[in-house]
Amino acid sequence: MEKLVRSDIAEKDIDQEILKKYDAESRTRAFKNKWLLYLISAIAIMFSLYHLYTSYFGTPATLIHRSFHVSIVLILVFLLYPPFKKAAKNQTIPWYDVLFAASALSTTVYIMYAYDDLVQRGGLPNTVDLIFGTILIVLVLEAARRLTGWGLPALAILFLLYGLFGRELPGIFRHRGYEWQDLVNFMYVTTEGVYGTAIGVSATYIFLFILFGAFLQKSGMGQFFNDIALAIAGQTRGGPAKVSVIASGFLGSINGSAIANVVTTGAFTIPLMKKIGYKKNFAGAIEASASVGGQLLPPIMGASAFIMAEIIGIPYGQIALAALLPAVLFYLGVIVQVHIRASKEGLKGISKDNLPLVREVLKDRGHLIIPLIFLLYMLFFSGRTIIFSAFLTILVTIAVAMVRKTTRMSGWDLLEALENGAKTALGVAVACATVGLVVGVATLTGFGLNLANAIVTLGGESLFLTLLFTMVTCIVLGMGLPSIPTYIITATMAAPALVQLGIEPLVAHLFVFYFGIFANITPPVALASFAAAGVSGGQPMQTGFISMKLALAGFIVPFLFVYNDALLLINTSLGEGIVVALTSVLGVSLLAVAAEGFLMTHMNVIYRIILSVGAVLFMTPNMTQDSIGLALILFVLVLQVIRAKREGVASIRAI
Repeated sequence: MEKLVRSDIAEKDIDQEILKKYDAESRTRAFKNKWLLYLISAIAIMFSLYHLYTSYFGTPATLIHRSFHVSIVLILVFLLYPPFKKAAKNQTIPWYDVLFAASALSTTVYIMYAYDDLVQRGGLPNTVDLIFGTILIVLVLEAARRLTGWGLPALAILFLLYGLFGRELPGIFRHRGYEWQDLVNFMYVTTEGVYGTAIGVSATYIFLFILFGAFLQKSGMGQFFNDIALAIAGQTRGGPAKVSVIASGFLGSINGSAIANVVTTGAFTIPLMKKIGYKKNFAGAIEASASVGGQLLPPIMGASAFIMAEIIGIPYGQIALAALLPAVLFYLGVIVQVHIRASKEGLKGISKDNLPLVREVLKDRGHLIIPLIFLLYMLFFSGRTIIFSAFLTILVTIAVAMVRKTTRMSGWDLLEALENGAKTALGVAVACATVGLVVGVATLTGFGLNLANAIVTLGGESLFLTLLFTMVTCIVLGMGLPSIPTYIITATMAAPALVQLGIEPLVAHLFVFYFGIFANITPPVALASFAAAGVSGGQPMQTGFISMKLALAGFIVPFLFVYNDALLLINTSLGEGIVVALTSVLGVSLLAVAAEGFLMTHMNVIYRIILSVGAVLFMTPNMTQDSIGLALILFVLVLQVIRAKREGVASIRAI
């Protein structure tokens, strides 16, 4: 196995360049001055320790805590990230970035100093308030541009302009208009704008779970996921593809970054897939779709589940349970497709001699599962808060890693985990602060409600058309954005349209969550697919379209759980839940068969369409539709058996 793996990891440097191309968060300055490195490391470590401290002992006043979180994030961004790609090789920090960092600190120092006065004057800003508020807005937009590109800050600027000049617009999007001082006051000295819910969640749940992921990675959890997936699925038909799906799913749930997951996990899995015969576009698409799907997978869901709980006021455990079956169906659809492709093209797995044994992997690193089990216990059964649960789980992770030499973390490892966690959190925190501008204007002007009314009006009396328009809206809003700010934006802009139609808030929010995330694999702006194409050497657009096909179940299941919320295991009995799970598993598997067009032998287009319709009907709650769907499925299966016999197929290779 060492030879097999070493040849793949030799491409690591190339993959880092690919990561920098598609993920702005990886384009940090190349410092050589050790004192600058020490300074930045010290700030990051102290930032992580501050969040650990507040998670146990409690936070200061909400506005102070959130402003401090934002200011340190901005300081690290301006010290680490150059204003342009070409400046990434600079080994020093230019004077203007030092000024930006100092200005960021001044915005929270002012809030701390004048906090009592700000509270007493609530809603009546003075000149100093407006100066510091304007500075904050400009710094947040510039930091977002450096870390996420122009998409998110451009959206925020458009909304700010809408807040200022919306009185000039015709139709339903017209509002009374606001002055600059009104916007600045709302964004800076309240907990509704930059310091709103999004940054509140970033300063609590998100940061701690990113830090938890940093400690897991430092202990070797990523290697464990790869090894256990290899040991379980590596020898099966198309084994490396299944390894990619399993490992990327687990890692994606923890780290919440599809692009980073594509490049790190894909650096190992994509070359293996190509070696056994998968085409480069297909290999890249497997990694992209699996990495994006990780954010749908409980228990962590890339931290989005905690934001959803905060926004709609539903217990986290209920959200995680509701998201479980759709996530399993998504991954089942991907695995069945890669298996059928391997069967169709006669691809094999990896030789058993080149694979680790399950018992050896578990013996070496299996104890790393304990923190995840402990986290589940804390979240679902302990009755403690999510923040305290995350804090204790980090401590348990450190303690458990010390059990064996292969996972033991030294003092330097612990410091690096604290540093890496803080640096990893920067992109999400900046995006959340920028989203605060968007959500703030939408709240002030009623834009979200107006957009919801527009979607409902376009859909007319048809729920399906409304869902379709909402899906398109979510994909457009999510283009080029990280998953967490994407969800916050779609929850503000698109979910209310579904709630207006009487759909339960949890169902509506999961619907928009799915399609906001799938923007990462949906051309023309499919960053996860493009990054995967960079690793595989494939064509970006083709990889994107194949990623969409592999994620077919993910595009269909949200529509189904709107019509049948039993798929979310809510409003249903245990017996009904089991029946729904079984029928949906069969339906998704047959959808995958239709997508690949192979069952025992090649399937023509007409049969694929009939099978797709039958599979979807079979997953609906209506008995008549179930019966029609089953009849269509049996019809195609019988014809495929007859056709296979005529063609002399000796074995059923697709099963």
